[in-house]
Amino acid sequence: MEYIVIVLSAILVNNIVLAQFLGLCPFFGVSGKISTAAGMGGAVLFVMTVAAVVTYMISHYILIPFDLIYLRTITYILVISSLVQMVEIILKKVSPPLYQALGIFLPLMTTNCAILGVAILVIQNEYTLMSGVVFAVAHSIGFTLALVILAGIREQLELVNVPEGMKGNPIILVAAGLLALAFMGFAGIV
Repeated sequence: MEYIVIVLSAILVNNIVLAQFLGLCPFFGVSGKISTAAGMGGAVLFVMTVAAVVTYMISHYILIPFDLIYLRTITYILVISSLVQMVEIILKKVSPPLYQALGIFLPLMTTNCAILGVAILVIQNEYTLMSGVVFAVAHSIGFTLALVILAGIREQLELVNVPEGMKGNPIILVAAGLLALAFMGFAGIV
């Protein structure tokens, strides 16, 4: 039951992008096409999950026992940047079109505050390793869901007649705001 609450809360109620406002740079930058958004979501899923596991281990077996908690943020950033480099190398070899589509946003995933935020929240909420993994996977699914929905909305917006003053970023911000309001409707579930 605990895992179900974590999953529903992370995906719908406390969505990392729409409720906690973490990871907005890739949310707005990569949501131009559904395929690109899904690819970024897969990369975030991998990096966020592995980062949560590695940072949990480092925190519980090195930082806390040796009273080095003040090094938590810099350590987590180093772990995340190493994982992003690994994802970048793999994508370059396996899927060059996705690598090109993600462009500058793949290296920017190193500083994606959603990934760092989830790694810190796993420790702050005192999750076990398994609960932390479920928490990270659920938040990355929530991130991907929000990204893909906004990408679908943006693709539809290209087909409609938008007033001149609302074209581009203004209409995307309005759509993102309405999407966040829609997700607030899930607040009573958990």
